[in-house]
Amino acid sequence: MAAKKPSVLIIGGLGYIGRFLAHHIHLHDLASDVRIVDKQVPQIARLAPEFQEACTGSKYVQADATNKQHMGKIFDRADGKQWDYVFNCGGETKYSQEDEVYKLCSLNLSLAVGREAAKRNVKCFVELSTGMVYKSDASPSKEQDKLKPWSKIAVFKLQAEEELAKIEGLNLVIVRLAHVYGPYASQWVATALCMARTYKALEDEMRWLWTRDLRQNTVHIHDVSRALWAIAEWYTTYNKARWDDKTMGVVPTFNVVDKGVTTQGVLAEIIREIFGIETGFQGQLVSTFAKLNLDSVVKDVNDELMGPWAGLLEEANINLRQTPLSPFMEKELLKDTDLSMDGTRLEQIVGFVYEKPKISKELIEEVIESYKRMNWWP
Repeated sequence: MAAKKPSVLIIGGLGYIGRFLAHHIHLHDLASDVRIVDKQVPQIARLAPEFQEACTGSKYVQADATNKQHMGKIFDRADGKQWDYVFNCGGETKYSQEDEVYKLCSLNLSLAVGREAAKRNVKCFVELSTGMVYKSDASPSKEQDKLKPWSKIAVFKLQAEEELAKIEGLNLVIVRLAHVYGPYASQWVATALCMARTYKALEDEMRWLWTRDLRQNTVHIHDVSRALWAIAEWYTTYNKARWDDKTMGVVPTFNVVDKGVTTQGVLAEIIREIFGIETGFQGQLVSTFAKLNLDSVVKDVNDELMGPWAGLLEEANINLRQTPLSPFMEKELLKDTDLSMDGTRLEQIVGFVYEKPKISKELIEEVIESYKRMNWWP
């Protein structure tokens, strides 16, 4: 007799990772019931056509997971049963926000849905976190290595991890992600691609701060969706037999990062090949100056690029509000910090196999093609 399919609740289901997870579940018919919860409505979420069936209609519920009064709306089911898997893909993903924004939209949200999941005895609660919680180091960080968050998002994600671990009865798994990229991505790799497109228009060289070897580890959204599902299945089926609390920690924690060693140099070479522009690295003198004057350096770069980018959009008849893409560089992403992670545990314990094991020119070209399909790309 076939095993009963689990029921699934995705918090932040219209966000980048949430929509791909919902699509993966829908495409492979993995769940008996799926609910997508988000405070934004699908009509303004810039959903590509392939997400419509998985993320809208009766599957979608508009609710604010930071509001205690919305917990019934989020968790209650018509048959009175509880959800098997809850994936928390919610939280603030924009950089350089005020602390209060991250506290409310990330920390408080995680704790609210975590407490409710514990109260309802949800079989597996998957909390999405970031590899930026680790101390910056060129050597790949394993799950139990030193933690020293270097972005505001990471500071509050780590607090969420620690507080969730204290909730009695919560069947918690923590997933720490590298830079996620793929079709329709609007952060990190998107910023670099928009910068490259603008430098191409300016017929100028794209020069990077710091060094060619600075780690910028990555993972494709296709593998993120697969990994999240594999981890939830593993937790509910095998975790007692294959998890050693004494050596691995009380809360199962997994890095999700591809097997390629993505660095600034790797990305610069891919951009050079795609755009046909020269790419290089600033010398030690300029990088030292930038470290001491990061605010002004970031402002200069943004001032240089934002005007020409707006001009490119206008030429292509693309409204600024129509595209989520921009070459605007966030200071937190321009720090001299390595995002360097070791993903061995996921492969060894869960048996996960990456289908897109490293970033490549072809995968980045697919990203750009997805932008063109949405009319986001000049």
